[in-house]
Amino acid sequence: MRKVLILIFGIIILQLSFSCKSQYSTVELENNFSTDQISDLNKIRDFFKNQISENKKSDFKVCFSKILPGLLENGWHPILEKVDFEKQKELYNSISKSTFDEIWEFGKATYPDTGLELKNLGSKYNGKYQKFLTEFGKNNSEVKNYADRLIEAGDFESVGWLQQSIYKNPKEFDLDDPNIQLLIAIHYLTLNDQQKRTDKWE
Repeated sequence: MRKVLILIFGIIILQLSFSCKSQYSTVELENNFSTDQISDLNKIRDFFKNQISENKKSDFKVCFSKILPGLLENGWHPILEKVDFEKQKELYNSISKSTFDEIWEFGKATYPDTGLELKNLGSKYNGKYQKFLTEFGKNNSEVKNYADRLIEAGDFESVGWLQQSIYKNPKEFDLDDPNIQLLIAIHYLTLNDQQKRTDKWE
């Protein structure tokens, strides 16, 4: 009888553990990316978390919540201060080209005053990342709004809409959700790249 009770108790614990891990759906990621690509996306998310974190052991929600007031007050400038662009370029080299190309593509940024033409990182039109956001947005109105803006503009907006939305809609932008974490990481890493990249357009 005691062995039976221990067995039942063990099964209950496993079920509880499994349900906690399964709280957030990965269906949208799995529908749009391969297993290897999802592993790359996790690297991107973890890199961003570690760059903005004062304590590497803290989880994403704790780390991002600490810099959110600065983002609200100063735009994305706290990201520029915290994210090391040289390390970000190393991150790009650590993921597959296929993953990179499903998220981003390079365009040309022209500066009329100087005639300077630089490479500018933008959103890959109709890439897997945009498709992931569109599918994710079917069950989240704020993500749908974000995805629509991204696709229509063809670029990641830098006027502060995202941080305002995260602050005003914490339920839709649940910082414990790995999908939301990925959206945030890719958004702010892109802005960091756009501000710091000095490669000439060829």
